[in-house]
Amino acid sequence: MRSKVYASPDAAVADIPSGARILFGGFGGAGFPNNLIQALDRQGASNLTAVTNNCGSGDGELGILFKHERIASVIASFPGPHAHHFQELYAAGKVKLELVPQGILCERLRAAGAGILGFYSAVGVGTEAASGKEERNLNGRRAVFYEPLAAQFAFIKAWKADAIGNLVYRKTARNFNPVMAVAAETTIVEVDEIVPVGGLDPEMIGTPAVFVRRVVQAKGIHNVVKA
Repeated sequence: MRSKVYASPDAAVADIPSGARILFGGFGGAGFPNNLIQALDRQGASNLTAVTNNCGSGDGELGILFKHERIASVIASFPGPHAHHFQELYAAGKVKLELVPQGILCERLRAAGAGILGFYSAVGVGTEAASGKEERNLNGRRAVFYEPLAAQFAFIKAWKADAIGNLVYRKTARNFNPVMAVAAETTIVEVDEIVPVGGLDPEMIGTPAVFVRRVVQAKGIHNVVKA
């Protein structure tokens, strides 16, 4: 079996092309793959589409990618009040934003991972979120059609992995990471610790190895400094 373990975050993201769509795990500061994000910034890919809950805090999280104008388009549910670099680019018309209700964002990702071709929901009916989308009346209620949300890559933060890519998450740092891990062609994971196969409690595994392509141990590497 080909090893999934990479020597560094830089090696793990080296082949990501400009124009790629990337899912970024994390919520409110917890569970962000900060080491992979910084490695991507150093790598220099641009014109990216980011799928994320929020858009950074100062230079932290996705902030560094917005600061250096790596991201051209965002699909997000809560850009965030401290996403200063995103706000500046958005105000200048340099980045596009598709605002998606948070639960719908999760369900679109889950649908992509499960092979579901779309679904109807009453969430967003009559709002800008429903603009241009198909609408039907189901059981007396207005419902909007949402398509699945897949990507070429997912950047995921987990607590532990084994050598073949089974993942364990830690507390609230789980957030969007498991649902994003199954919705990408290539899932890249940074973890605090890599253990031998058999070293994880099977009952604790949040993402099976079949969904994971690359793993890098990155605890304490290139710590983020927030502006």
